[in-house]
Amino acid sequence: MKKLLLLIWTSLAVSPFAFAHHSGKATETKATKQLVEKTYKEAKLEGVIDFSLFNDAFLAYKKTSDRKKPLLTIIDYSKPSTEKRFYVVDLDKKKLIFNTYVSHGVNSGKKTATKFSNVVNSRKTSLGTFLTDTTYYGSNGYSLRLDGLTSGVNDKARERYIVVHGADYANPSFIKKNGYLGRSWGCPALPQKLSREIIDTIKGGSVIYASA
Repeated sequence: MKKLLLLIWTSLAVSPFAFAHHSGKATETKATKQLVEKTYKEAKLEGVIDFSLFNDAFLAYKKTSDRKKPLLTIIDYSKPSTEKRFYVVDLDKKKLIFNTYVSHGVNSGKKTATKFSNVVNSRKTSLGTFLTDTTYYGSNGYSLRLDGLTSGVNDKARERYIVVHGADYANPSFIKKNGYLGRSWGCPALPQKLSREIIDTIKGGSVIYASA
């Protein structure tokens, strides 16, 4: 009987803390969900970016502690290259500031990317979360270094020289002539006209989330 009373007393003593902790987690989750929905609505992203994709990208952004800018770049590789599938959202201003074309790797597919890789020399696109770093001039002109943050998925981005850069084959004129956007060796290449402006905007610690 004494053991039974002790067990009941212990349960009563612990339960309030357990429920308080659970309630705190639920509140935090609800608050995040509300923020995602508010941002999505105020940025007028409905019909532009799939909500579930934006939600996943936003959560990836929040988990990236090294981020230095309130910018979130989303690449939707589930769309064909003939569609504008590269988005840059200012989360502070709740505004879509860029929406343009982006290439995928030559070995990821022709019009639509279906194969992805983290392997050096695969010439395939990588998915996952990236953090932008510094710029430089290379064989593809003005380029932006990326660090892959998703282990086993894109963490060899540096070794593979996966960078954001401009390319003539990433222009709409290429689509009109060939029926699909030109392909890279795995880099998210942008139209030449916009590449420098976009790179200068997102460089230095902003999050890129690529999904398919």
